[in-house]
Amino acid sequence: MAGEPGAWSLLVRAARFTGRTLRGEWHAVVVDPVRRLAHRGLSGLLLAFVAASGVILFHDLAQHPAGATWVRRLGGVTADLPLWLSLLRTPVSLYVPALDLPVWAGITQLFLAFALAELVLGRARTLAIAYVTTLAGTLTARLMIELGPGRWGIGLPAEYGAVLDTGPSAAVVGLFTYLAVVRRAPVVFTLTGGSMVWESIAVPNLAGREHLVAVSAAIALALLRGRRLRLPYARRNRAGSMPAPAVPSRLPVPAPRASPVLPTDSTRARQCDGFRTSTGARTP
Repeated sequence: MAGEPGAWSLLVRAARFTGRTLRGEWHAVVVDPVRRLAHRGLSGLLLAFVAASGVILFHDLAQHPAGATWVRRLGGVTADLPLWLSLLRTPVSLYVPALDLPVWAGITQLFLAFALAELVLGRARTLAIAYVTTLAGTLTARLMIELGPGRWGIGLPAEYGAVLDTGPSAAVVGLFTYLAVVRRAPVVFTLTGGSMVWESIAVPNLAGREHLVAVSAAIALALLRGRRLRLPYARRNRAGSMPAPAVPSRLPVPAPRASPVLPTDSTRARQCDGFRTSTGARTP
């Protein structure tokens, strides 16, 4: 039939595009980080080891009544706390695992997220993204509770103010989402964002909403990446070197003038001609 060659060509193009996309994502998410790990060694996984060790430590402490009290005092963040106390506990909450989730599965995801982010983005940006996405979820939860139940479709009852924060899961979701956007990894983005949407629909709770906020914050940070203020003194080339200083133009050299003491060129020429003439006259 006449439509079969066109449909076959469309399928071939779709298959080639899918293959190029998956190959590019494989190199961006797996091959490149592994090369960087081979170059930097285990020092490139410092944040991942610290995060996993912190979660294991707080999980072991929470198994005892006294330890659980201290874990809650140090890293337990709820919406009914004063804002300054929530901000003070938020960095520690990155290491406090949720008690209703399997800890070892969470540790694996946490280690992988921090490892990939540290190898690709660096330590400073990894910590910044983890903290900002977690803080965005925490502050949005407070706003939802302040709005009241059912208001604007996002308000929550006051009872949610006593629910613990998501812990490190919001940071994990934020890091995976940020990496998926900046590294152009649609599969990772779909798995991360799609699972969060499914979680918020299947289990409509505070944690699901905070995860969606973390995904949105990570997308916004990724889209804003690379944009800098265009200041005259901040313009540099892509290699990062400062522009070469401008070579000053040569000063104009004034034309030589006749000296009042020394003879000019025409005078010197007449004297030389007279000397040759007088010399030639004396020659026999």
